[in-house]
Order: sequence, then C-alpha cells, then structure tokens
Amino acid sequence: MRLEITCEDRLGLCQDVLQILRDHEIDLRGIEVDPRGKIFLNFPELAFEDFSHLMPEIRRIPNVQDVKTVPYMPSEREHFEFSLLLSTLPDPVLSVDSRGRIDIINDAARELLADNEQTLSGTLLSQWMSGFNIGRWLEKVPKQPSVEQISVGGAKFLADLLPIWVTGDDGEDAFAGAVVTCKARPVTESWRRGGNDNAFRRVIGEHASIRRVIRDALRMAELQAPLLIEGETGVGKELLARACHEASQRAEKPLLAVNCAALPDNVAESELFGHGAGVLSSQSEAKKGILEQADGGTVLLDSVGEMSAELQTKLLRFVQDGVFRRVGEEQEVRVDVRLICTAQGDLYERVEQGLFREDLYYRLNVLTLKVPTLRERKSDILLLAEHVIARACQQLGRSLVSMSRSCRDYLSRYQWPGNVRQLENTLFRSISMLEGDKLDPDDIKLPELTAVDESLAIDLEDGSLEDAVKKFESTILKRLYPSYPSTRQLARKLGLSHTAVANKLRDYGIGKQRRKNTSRKEN
Repeated sequence: MRLEITCEDRLGLCQDVLQILRDHEIDLRGIEVDPRGKIFLNFPELAFEDFSHLMPEIRRIPNVQDVKTVPYMPSEREHFEFSLLLSTLPDPVLSVDSRGRIDIINDAARELLADNEQTLSGTLLSQWMSGFNIGRWLEKVPKQPSVEQISVGGAKFLADLLPIWVTGDDGEDAFAGAVVTCKARPVTESWRRGGNDNAFRRVIGEHASIRRVIRDALRMAELQAPLLIEGETGVGKELLARACHEASQRAEKPLLAVNCAALPDNVAESELFGHGAGVLSSQSEAKKGILEQADGGTVLLDSVGEMSAELQTKLLRFVQDGVFRRVGEEQEVRVDVRLICTAQGDLYERVEQGLFREDLYYRLNVLTLKVPTLRERKSDILLLAEHVIARACQQLGRSLVSMSRSCRDYLSRYQWPGNVRQLENTLFRSISMLEGDKLDPDDIKLPELTAVDESLAIDLEDGSLEDAVKKFESTILKRLYPSYPSTRQLARKLGLSHTAVANKLRDYGIGKQRRKNTSRKEN
C-alpha cells in the first residue's frame, strides 16, 4: 500500500507521521520526501478496519492538507521509466562497476553480446568483447570519457566509455564504474585515419586480404600509370576505383565512367572519343567525348574486357601516344587523363580466348589490384552485414534491426556468389519486408547453391565407364562453378591447369561457355 501526503513543510512533520505508524505497528518499507510538499509512504496492505483508523489520524497532523492512496512511489515510477527508456534505445548501452562487472544492460546490448537466455548481469564485460582492455582502463580510475574500438561477435564498433563519479555526503567524489555505449554503425580501422586514407573509408573490411588491397591501392592511387582492377561481380571494383581517384592528385578533377559492356560499338566510340559536327546526322553538333571532358582527371573503363575489337585498337593508340581523333574528324586531340579499368574475373583469360588484344592488355596492366571475393574473407561478412543493416535502417527511417545468432551463422556459412552486392541487396530487401526488429534465417531469402539436377551417385548400368566418369566430372564442376566462377580459381581448387578446366567447362556447357554455345545456336 502506498500513501501520498500533501502538506506544508514543518519541522518534525515526518516524525509525527512515523509515530502514528509505530503506534499502529505498521512495518514501513519506504518513505520518500518530495521538496514540493509531498511525503510518500510504502507499507504492507492493511485490513479495511485498520486503514479506516489510520487515515483520519494522519489528516489531523498539523500542516497536513490531504492524504490519499497512490499506485506507486516516485522512485518506482522513475525505475520503470528508466527501464522503458533503456530498453527502447536502438544502441547497445550497459553499465559496469569499478571492477568491470556488468550491472545494468539494455535489450540491444544483450542481443549483441549473447543470446537472451544467457545471464549477463554480474559477469565481466571483458568476457564478451575484445580489442580493448576495459579492466585496465577502469584500474586507472579515469575521469575523462574515452572513445575506443571494440570487437563483438566478429563485428567492430566504436564504444563511448563514460566514467561514473558519485558525490558523497562529505562532498568527496568516489569512482563507481562506467557506462558503455556502442555506436550502432560498425567501423573499420579507417575511423582513426586521416589524409588520403579517408578516400577508402567506404571500403569496409578487416580481413588481411582486403586490407592488403587497400594498402596497395593507397600507393597506386598517387601514381599516374593505368590501373587495372580485377575481381568477380559485386566485389566492389568500382567503389575501389573511385576511392583511388579521390586519394590521387586528380581528386579535384572529374572522374567519368564508361560501361564498355552496356553500349553498342558505335555509341561507345562516340561516347569515349567524341564526334565531329554532322557525323550522327546532318543537324548534329560536334561533341566532346568523355576523354576530353575528364581532361586532368580520371576515366573509368568499366568491364573493359567486353570492349569491341575496333574500340580496343583506337584505345591502344591513345594509351601509347596520349592522342586520339574524334569520330569523323582528322585533327588529333591530346588530353591528360589517367585510365582506371575494371574487369570481371581474370582479363588475361579474354586474351587467351582471342577476345582481347594482348598488346592492349599489357598497356593497361601496369598496376593491378585483385579484389578478393566475399567467400575468401568470410570474417568480414558480419562486419559488412552490420554496416548494411545500419545504412538500410537509416534509409528506411526505422529503428535499428539486430541479427539473431542463428542469422549470423547462416550469413557466415553462405557462399555469396554475388559477393558484397548480393549481400547488400539481400539484406535491404529483408529489412524492407521485416515486421519486427530482429532478423532470423527465415527472413533471409537466398537461392540454394548446392542443389543440382544430377546426383553424385552414378548409375553404371547404362553406358560405359567413360560415360559415368564424364557424368561424375560434370556434376562436380556444376557444383563448384558458382563458388569459383573463374577458370583460374576453379583450377586452383581442383589442382588442374586453367586450360584443362576451361576445356572441360566448354565440353560440358557450364558457365560462360554454355552461354556462348547457346548464342551460337540461336544465330
């Protein structure tokens, strides 16, 4: 039972109230005094007869204006308000005592650190996070807040550490622990960087392979020679190319891109080199091509391996001499641009197939970056997923979505043939359709990559041993190709030469070779 006593301040008023409770032998559980003229009492429920005698006696105390029952004490209301506020915060928040043991923790932090059924209160925070020694920080009895990078469940976050100091009755301050708040957006090492390194802040990854690529790209960005960036679809080749431009001395000049695979030959030539007046039609005016428009800057040739043979010849002369002619003109034009080219897979395979000029390949392949696939840096999958989720939630204007432990395991196991682009599109679609605030495996719609029509169990009753071996070999290649869609990668996996693998893929109609054969039949 709780009472609210409205009164005017008077010396000894609380003693008078307590004396009445003692006279009635009531066990007082709590008393709170509001400076604005209210006293709150908390005691066990009373029988109606006892309660009916208590109320008039309290009202007769001098300076007491009113007495009534209330459902809660002010401290209880504050407690529930605090709990509700803490539980609805999207960012993980928790407090630790001076020894680093978890005291208070909100739902977002509980989901980040462990499954719901696990007890976190009273455990050392250092058990659940790494990358920063919070125990050693607490031992120093800090007085100033600190921002540190921590690692939780394979993802990295920025954490605000706020020391707690409590002032006692004697006016002395005592250290009582800290409040830890994790930023919702995971980060990479780039948060500490400055200068040209900031150009690569959008390249997310902590795996040694991607860090090595960023380190090499930082050096190559300052050079003027052509740069070739190779990698599977969706690994972030264009993102890396733009970062190299931003980190170069040409950053103040334009970066213009041409998709060599999306434009017809005549259009691509006009877009790249420009054309003279009256070339396209009798009324058409002269137009500068992308090479002229980007003078002093950078030109990005996306999917350069798909460029036509005629355009390759004209590009080769420009790379050699730095000059070209507009379509329909004889006058030579000289510009100062840096070429950055991207190619899906290994561009030299196109050379071996006779689809790309060898002399142009060696002109463009002065500096090379090979962007690793997502399955080659699986430790970055959850880091990228957290980043994508935070960005998607911001774009959709909704509270931060968390991932269940089973969802994290599911994303980590998947092979991601579409790499980072597939991960981004999949998570954005899942968050767009999500009704709650937690992603589970059932919310992630991904195609199964291991299913094939043939079984590895080969029937030997029909056909020869050679036929059975070929069927078995074809089945193995069909299963592996989605995860290793380059003959060189697949050859390394199988321990064969890439020429042997390319021949087998062609013979069995798998992958790119199958599409070429189909197009020939249609023609």
